Amino acid sequence: MSFRELKYLVADPTLHPDPAIGMWLWALNDARRRTNLILHDLPAEAIDWRPAGSAQSIGSILYHLALIEADWLYTEVLEQPLPDQLAALFPYDARDQHGLLTAIHGVTLDQHLARLDTVRQHILATYRAMDLHDFRRVRHLPDYDVTPEWVLHHLTQHEAEHRSEIAALRASAGPTSHVK
Repeated sequence: MSFRELKYLVADPTLHPDPAIGMWLWALNDARRRTNLILHDLPAEAIDWRPAGSAQSIGSILYHLALIEADWLYTEVLEQPLPDQLAALFPYDARDQHGLLTAIHGVTLDQHLARLDTVRQHILATYRAMDLHDFRRVRHLPDYDVTPEWVLHHLTQHEAEHRSEIAALRASAGPTSHVK
């Protein structure tokens, strides 16, 4: 009989008293857990590395993930501007004048992770204070209608899509000795 690691593949709705909200918060956190696995032991040189002809780097994607989460939370869910303390974490726009993710350089992985964690704490605090009615209440914005429930769905998908880009960049960068 061979030894194998037992995996615990169970969704946990206990992040909120209402399981409908708790499940989405669990899914959001699980997406981040999986992103963090991809980032584990990432060589410092790989954060700013990008393939020839590409503006994408792991650091640029991590900045983008945090900024988009903060924007969806405040613009769509809370319907208010980013508070100054959070806005200070985002000195650059999400995209450059060509519509590409803004190139971010010289930020350590720990700094990127701290920014992501700060935004995530704002999300969790906001949603934990929400009841099911507000979670499903439609926000009417100029270009679309949206619910906080859909925002969590979107953020989970958004992170998963960019996680695959991060994994591809990490694999393309190769061993640390080849990262330039």
